[in-house]
Amino acid sequence: MNLRVSDLSVHRGGIKILEGVNFQLHGGEALKIMGPNGIGKTTLLRTIAGLQEPTEGEIAFDEGEIALATHKDGVKSALTVEENLTFWAKVYGNQVPSWVYAAFNLEGLRNRYAGTLSAGQTRRVGLARLAVLRRKILLLDEPTVSLDRESVALFAKFLTDEHFKSGGSALVVSHIDIGLEMPCLDLANHLSKAAPLVGGDEAFL
Repeated sequence: MNLRVSDLSVHRGGIKILEGVNFQLHGGEALKIMGPNGIGKTTLLRTIAGLQEPTEGEIAFDEGEIALATHKDGVKSALTVEENLTFWAKVYGNQVPSWVYAAFNLEGLRNRYAGTLSAGQTRRVGLARLAVLRRKILLLDEPTVSLDRESVALFAKFLTDEHFKSGGSALVVSHIDIGLEMPCLDLANHLSKAAPLVGGDEAFL
């Protein structure tokens, strides 16, 4: 078991928005989190990642095995692509795997400064960072934003061929089909009676 969530309730702005969330993720598995804008998908991921305390319930996983990928790429514009990945590898005591540049179509961009990249190229660097961190549990919040079809397929291939095969798992929030077969958890079934009407953009609430 990589991750277990039991009877979890989460809050936003001091108000309980989700309750009774239960699921388990084992190595090689992915789970898609569904629901309309504002229901609490991002808040759920942030709570599981430990960025805020749950209202109720339990979150269990091996310490040091979780990584959250948000709308921000974590890329330093003044560094080259290679320097960015090397920086993150050193922070986590790792080395950059030799296959990463080809896996994310970054071979021709290794010496480019990140500040000169397009939005899609920058996103690929941000996702390549996940391979460098080598965490078993990936919490992915709209991971394929700004990516074209080819790049989405590359990311799905990384998850399937590298991450899942090495015993990793993924919790995915995405309104875009990222090319993976996975069960879905609809948060509409866990909306708290105390929650305000949904429909806004949760990323800014």
